[in-house]
Amino acid sequence: MLRRRSDSRRRVGLGTVQSPLRLRASAILAVAALAVLLLPVPGSRQLPSYRTVRVDAEAYAYTPAVVEVAYGDTVEIELVSNDVVHGIYIEGYDLSVSADPGQTARLRFVADRGGSFRFYCSVSCGPLHPFMSGRLKVGGGGLFWRAAGIVLIGAAALFLVRWR
Repeated sequence: MLRRRSDSRRRVGLGTVQSPLRLRASAILAVAALAVLLLPVPGSRQLPSYRTVRVDAEAYAYTPAVVEVAYGDTVEIELVSNDVVHGIYIEGYDLSVSADPGQTARLRFVADRGGSFRFYCSVSCGPLHPFMSGRLKVGGGGLFWRAAGIVLIGAAALFLVRWR
């Protein structure tokens, strides 16, 4: 004769036992992981805009050294050379422009490639010329927040597995 289990635990798989609370927690973690992966990050869906960024080139440095724009923005970089002839070349976009001392040169493009791109001086401007560089960051922090969410959900799942 078969006996019915009196406790509220169910057998799952090959002899493992899981409580209904643990099953619910697992389902909640699975739904949370799907939500983090599939739902848009709040604030990441901005309409493309026109951005003008002034970049000063002087004494082997760019100011600002990091230019951040949103994906899809039309970007105009105003390169201002304050001492000698300087240029700017943006890797990944294959764009460049140079500016004479005291002059402003303009470079316009659409930020249609997400990620981080190095830019550097394209005109030999002196002995420290190879070290004159900066960074163009295109896009929001959506990938960072998704990764952080997945790490937290993974930590909760690990806790759930170890929890007795």
